[in-house]
Amino acid sequence: MTHHTPLPGTTHRLVPSPAGRVHLVEQGSGPLVLLLHGFPESWYSWRHQLPALAAAGYRAAAVDVRGYGRSSRPGDIAAYRMLDLVEDTAAVVHGLGERTAVVVGHDWGSSIAAHCALLRPETFRAVGMLSVPYTPPGGPRPSETFAAMGGGDEFYVRYYQEPGRAEAEIEPDVRGWLAGVYAALSADTAPGADAPDPHFVSPGGTLRERFPTGGLPGWLGEDDLAFYAGEFERTGLSGALARYRNMDRDWEDLAPWAGAPIAQPSLFVGGTEDASTTWLADAITAFPTTLPGLVSSHLLDGCGHWVQQERPDEVNRLLTDWLAALPG
Repeated sequence: MTHHTPLPGTTHRLVPSPAGRVHLVEQGSGPLVLLLHGFPESWYSWRHQLPALAAAGYRAAAVDVRGYGRSSRPGDIAAYRMLDLVEDTAAVVHGLGERTAVVVGHDWGSSIAAHCALLRPETFRAVGMLSVPYTPPGGPRPSETFAAMGGGDEFYVRYYQEPGRAEAEIEPDVRGWLAGVYAALSADTAPGADAPDPHFVSPGGTLRERFPTGGLPGWLGEDDLAFYAGEFERTGLSGALARYRNMDRDWEDLAPWAGAPIAQPSLFVGGTEDASTTWLADAITAFPTTLPGLVSSHLLDGCGHWVQQERPDEVNRLLTDWLAALPG
């Protein structure tokens, strides 16, 4: 099933998945490269990569992850566990008539891509990770880690745990909330070092009260924001937030892979102004052990969290150079 999109040269497609369907947008022909977005985004976060990958000779497919956009949105929170998202991604490869793919993800999509490579190495021949570095399964229970962060404030991941709580903050003004979170984590609009950290919530407060209130980041036009807002106004946020609500469940599910490295060729690209790369600096240092197939790792100077939108040309060059060097 296909129809036309505002992005010229692309095709929308629905493919069967364990939950029902996955919606994706594809462009180009050649070896398959799947693109997995993070929170709170959609396939549209790859709008700059689809034409660049197509021009470089690849079949690029940006999916709406389960719970987002036009993909299925199961009601059960447990339906958003990592094991299910890996199966969705493998189903997309087969649904597009391919046996293998390269998988590239950003933010939560980076974590999903990494676990695709870890759990289904026969399907995913290489993995690219943007903003969030690979950390092998294992370690302390995630909820205990989040509870210990922030002192008197509450870490945003913990804030997201209780169903309905973050939804009540976001859904009355999706567009305004998205504008705030995109600005808060973008290098050109992030609050200064002396401002309260937008990754934490004060007691009884909201995330939003720490977001910057100036203009949009330079990479985000009004039309782009309108697209993102329209998707979440239609779907609500519960499917997207369910990813955070499975972190302890994933910790249990993935215990058999505790400490496991990813052997396939890999790529990491982060931003120096992104809290993800600061908090997870030890994960980046551990790459020689955790990513023995790592081809290259890059921290883009002065770049925030939304790397492939903040620095599309650099990311496109890094991706296409890496893809060109992969074994056939």
